[in-house]
Amino acid sequence: MSRFDQQPAPELIDAAFRFETEDAPLLHHDLTLCDLAHLLHLNELALIPAYAAPRLLRLVLELDNDVQIYDPARGDGFTNREAWLTARAPDVAGYYATGRARREATTVAFRLRVRRELLGLTRANIALQTALLDLAAQHVETVMSDYTYLQQAHPTTFAHYLLTFVYPLRRDFTRVREAFTLLNQSPAGIGSTNGSRLPLDRQRLAGLLGFDAVIPHARDAMWQVDAPVQALSAAATLLLHLDRLAEDLQIFNSTEFGMIELADEFARASVIMPHKKNPYSLAFVRGVANALLARVTEMYAIARTPSAQVDNRILAHGAVPRALELATRSVRLVTGVLRTLRVNTERMRRWVDAGFTQATDVAELLAAENGLPYATAHQIVARVVRELMAQNQTARELTVALLDAAAREITGHALQLDAAQLAAALDPMTIVSTRSGLGGAAPIRVREMIDDCRADLEMQRAWTDETARRIEDAETHLLEQAKAIATTV
Repeated sequence: MSRFDQQPAPELIDAAFRFETEDAPLLHHDLTLCDLAHLLHLNELALIPAYAAPRLLRLVLELDNDVQIYDPARGDGFTNREAWLTARAPDVAGYYATGRARREATTVAFRLRVRRELLGLTRANIALQTALLDLAAQHVETVMSDYTYLQQAHPTTFAHYLLTFVYPLRRDFTRVREAFTLLNQSPAGIGSTNGSRLPLDRQRLAGLLGFDAVIPHARDAMWQVDAPVQALSAAATLLLHLDRLAEDLQIFNSTEFGMIELADEFARASVIMPHKKNPYSLAFVRGVANALLARVTEMYAIARTPSAQVDNRILAHGAVPRALELATRSVRLVTGVLRTLRVNTERMRRWVDAGFTQATDVAELLAAENGLPYATAHQIVARVVRELMAQNQTARELTVALLDAAAREITGHALQLDAAQLAAALDPMTIVSTRSGLGGAAPIRVREMIDDCRADLEMQRAWTDETARRIEDAETHLLEQAKAIATTV
């Protein structure tokens, strides 16, 4: 008999219960796995009658095929499942809740779902890094202007530019893996908050569900708030890096830059303007990055409660898996964009030739050959650049005579510089080749970095595949055990 003598108010059902049941389908299969592991363990310990276990396991396996069972009038996901079992086997359904609170079941299921989403995000990240490296390998000697503040800076290569994003994605892999490690610890078997008087083996339950470890403290296991925050934070950081790439590509894709063009299948036509080809994929990814940053903030905000409150839990159950799934789809979208991207190498080179990206090298040459302080050499070159720009000329018109005249005005002395030295300092590919230090844009260094990143990718892929295999094996074994007992008479 219930402690209550009244049914839940319609307002409670329509607000809180509806909110929970709308998210329950996201955890449906994972709740099934939790149920199966718990019932199997109860059966192992003889904590439920021998005749009850086969029937309950059989019904839970059947329930896994019916994701439409959740009715707000019956409360949350756990109580809906309990009601479904009671309607079909009232004589044994009462054993379903033995030794666990409703929140334990959903807490475990939430972790199962989130760890699966994190592995999916990791796989997508690996594919994205692969696409970046493949594209970089094609453009090791494709000269382009590097930009700072959206102003031309130095000559570089498209390959070196692309590697800018591979290294952050490598760090993103580490962040996601760390979040996975935290999530892949089991809260199963805690009873409620201080453990259970039943002889539940928490290590056994963790093994049945494919967890790598057990959360040591029962109350912490039930009420952790940092795990979902860390998972979302890792995903949001990854999307932050994609936003930076997407913003750059959107600018490079503009008519004014014309350095790249999105394939038709990753763009969208304007309804009113026939000439337009909107880079919709890039705009969408930028929007998702903003949304994930907001979701992380939301998770921080709802975690600010006393140490054993449900409000942070119910708001995370749907929000976190959905956000991670959206992040993964967005990563895949950017991968598709890169795989089909058209690169206008001639336009890239044209912008280099049309500006003064060589100015730094010229100033460094003056300083080295004439013993000048760099600030003085900077002043000389800056004056010549200003004069040429006023005449709508480019670095191609920069001569020893112009530099010498500016030096005489500023220092009172002539320069020691010949035309061959200046020509080398003005050649974009020669400039790139001088960047041969660690991490530089010289082709030899870029190829080394590509090889290093590909080797790291193999380690990422090996960890992901092995981790996924262990989890899949645990789930397969769990289902096999459950089916074996379910078919006994």
